[in-house]
Amino acid sequence: MTQPKARLRAMADHARGVRSRVRARRGGQLAWRIGVTVLGLAIIALGIVLLPLPGPGWVIIFAGLGLLATEYAWAARLLRTVRERVRQWSAWARAQSLAVRVLLGLAGLVVVAGALGLAWWISVA
Repeated sequence: MTQPKARLRAMADHARGVRSRVRARRGGQLAWRIGVTVLGLAIIALGIVLLPLPGPGWVIIFAGLGLLATEYAWAARLLRTVRERVRQWSAWARAQSLAVRVLLGLAGLVVVAGALGLAWWISVA
């Protein structure tokens, strides 16, 4: 196992141990769930705020959803569905001709430019 993978596995094991210790305490399970919910929603809110800016807005939203998926079955189902849709979209886009892929890339650039223009317009208004 490579060094980063071993480190990630150790961190995950440590997190599971902390989770088990907290849940073993009286009221710990409810406290843990509330903490995960608040943190997950805060991460999603941050991702939504960052959506108009170039950068990892969607990645942050999916990270928050992934955190919620550790406690809620509906979030796990939603995350699974979104992952499958992204896989389907990626496979479809790869199967298209070069011209269509270029148009898709240009459409993405237009969306980013529009978001930047809107952010600039709001900041000067």
